[in-house]
Amino acid sequence: LSLYRKRFNAEPSWRGKRIWLRFEAAMNVARVSMNGREVLTHLGGYLPFVVDLSERLRFDAPNEIVVWLDNRDNAITGPKALHVLDFNMYGGLYRDVTLLVKEPLHITDEILANQRGGGGVFVTYPEVSRERAKVDIKTQVRNDGRSTVIFRVAQALWRDGRQIATASSSVLTVKQGASVDVNVDLAVPQPQLWSPRSPSLYDLVSAVEIDGKVVDERRTRIGIRRVEFAGGKFKLNGEEMFLRGVNRHQEHPYVGYAVSRAADYRDARRIKEAGFDFVRLSHYPQSTYFMAAADELGLVLLNSVLGWQFYNDDPRFEQQVVQTCRDLVRRDRNHPSSILWECSLNESQMPKALVQKFQRAVHEEYPGDQAFSAGWQNDGYDIYIQARQHRIEHYQPPDRPYLVSEYGDWEYYALNAGFHQQAWANLQPDARTSRQLLSAGEARLLQQATNNQEAHNDNFNVPAFADAYWAMFDYNRGYAEDLEASGPMSLERVPKFSYYFFRSQRDADEVSPLYSSGPEVFIASYWQPDSTTDVRVYGNVEEVELLLNGRSIGRQRPERDRISSHLRHPPFTFKLGKFEAGELQAVGYIGGRSVARHRVVTPEAVERVAIEFDTVGICTDAERADQIFVRATLLDANGRVVPVSGREVDFTSQGRLALVGPTKLLTEAGIATALLQVRATIDKKDHSRQASVSVIAAGQRATAIFSETSCRSVFISR
Repeated sequence: LSLYRKRFNAEPSWRGKRIWLRFEAAMNVARVSMNGREVLTHLGGYLPFVVDLSERLRFDAPNEIVVWLDNRDNAITGPKALHVLDFNMYGGLYRDVTLLVKEPLHITDEILANQRGGGGVFVTYPEVSRERAKVDIKTQVRNDGRSTVIFRVAQALWRDGRQIATASSSVLTVKQGASVDVNVDLAVPQPQLWSPRSPSLYDLVSAVEIDGKVVDERRTRIGIRRVEFAGGKFKLNGEEMFLRGVNRHQEHPYVGYAVSRAADYRDARRIKEAGFDFVRLSHYPQSTYFMAAADELGLVLLNSVLGWQFYNDDPRFEQQVVQTCRDLVRRDRNHPSSILWECSLNESQMPKALVQKFQRAVHEEYPGDQAFSAGWQNDGYDIYIQARQHRIEHYQPPDRPYLVSEYGDWEYYALNAGFHQQAWANLQPDARTSRQLLSAGEARLLQQATNNQEAHNDNFNVPAFADAYWAMFDYNRGYAEDLEASGPMSLERVPKFSYYFFRSQRDADEVSPLYSSGPEVFIASYWQPDSTTDVRVYGNVEEVELLLNGRSIGRQRPERDRISSHLRHPPFTFKLGKFEAGELQAVGYIGGRSVARHRVVTPEAVERVAIEFDTVGICTDAERADQIFVRATLLDANGRVVPVSGREVDFTSQGRLALVGPTKLLTEAGIATALLQVRATIDKKDHSRQASVSVIAAGQRATAIFSETSCRSVFISR
């Protein structure tokens, strides 16, 4: 249980206007009161709700808003109780709350309007080709004034600061207390189409005008694209493609779901850089900031309602989850990344009637042929999603488009436990599991990567148009104290060997200025005396040459075996026979030309420590509070990473940087990671000089000065 209180004075200019308070999310049951009177109770902690304060506002005295939040287990919102839940829902007011002041004639809020397929601004694309596109914009305008109003709606489409197309409605009237839907079409010649390889975006400005004066305006970022399924194959803008993907839990260490806008962007970029073009947002609606980042970077999303191994036959539960589906579509329908809608209770036996309600809700909220429902039951949904561990037990050829929703983890861990995690028995030995912490050591991390490779390869034996590895980042769970550690990245977003396997599956010619890409090779070894002498190299190249201390071990093409027969880019394995300390170097070739290199050198004793601010594409969000990781890395005298785990590192911070969580942390594979809260810049000159982080490790001290120009720099002790 938690309570939030805010006092404020109403501005005189607000008289006669509409005053809304929009909560982007509040966990889990919210009761909102205004000046001592309860005005709204909202169930569900992942989607927006809007409170209309217009009639309750005081102008002669301060106003007080109080929000009570109840995050206890709830059988109406679901899912399972926390002590048996495979993730943590956290609590509190963890996303933005915005006060909106609107003229009496205004564009409605899509959540507050609560109308099927309407409210706010809704953009669809009835015609899409590379020669021409038709953009249909439905804008709902409401008149809360005292008389009938004459108005029109103007639409303008912009790209890179240039106006592409404009159109206006005819002059319309709307009576007092009424709403009207205004449809305007824009013709776009030679449109730049949105896709994972080319995420082209436009800015749409919708303006409500009275006598030529703009009284309300809404800006919407859109992407023009067309989706179709033919013979179970996924086509985007007429191009058939396979979507290699991953699941994502949105939590960060120490702060749970209370993640900054820039931190959400960094997660999306990490996923894209890992070689993925598709994300299943498991198992709940995620931040609109992550959605926006997916739009910008080119990630196709499977957008999900809250659900996990729980169904309640109480009619209030069904009403709640179906409304959640509707609100999800309303919130995210204009994101070009939002193509698939998982209005389905994951791994829960749903009655046929509920599936039909979900299916109807998706298509009522997004009319036409560009919305696709998805569910884990092969009956009633447009798309059948199935986890590989379930497929192994009871696969049947699907009669509709098919997506592998999860793979690579459970089938190597506790397959026999089914849906009963508490009843584990006969678990696979640790060396066979895909759940490996970054600190697990080279052998186990290689085994995890092998499991991932085998499972991903197997997914091509079924007619899937996409798959989603479980899961991108390690995460906390309700029913266990340890981390679920199947991620290619740790909870602190540090790559494991499996990260480089997935990254290697992206073609070398897919190059983008938005994220790290192109040809590459990676040696999956620490190259120490206990390292395997079967050296594995990941790469998206045609050939790899491996050199040991300058001597060529050989040059070879990737292997094709049982667990790599369908892979886009199988790994390369070099059998050295014995260990020899020194430098391993991999050289990747395409068309006979060297295009990528990676080297690993046998480390010596720890002598130095380096500090790096991990900001991945956005240094920091100067206008808002932000969260970034700072990493202390143990180095030898020659600057090589020493991949030891369990060494203590002591962090301190100053200025606009504040450490979140413990200040003493242990290394994993030579790296200790702390989370920093970064205050928004007020006076850039003063604050940038004051901000710093210091670490003490292995008797060495290093200090890094933080500013918007130096945040990717590496600072090394002397």
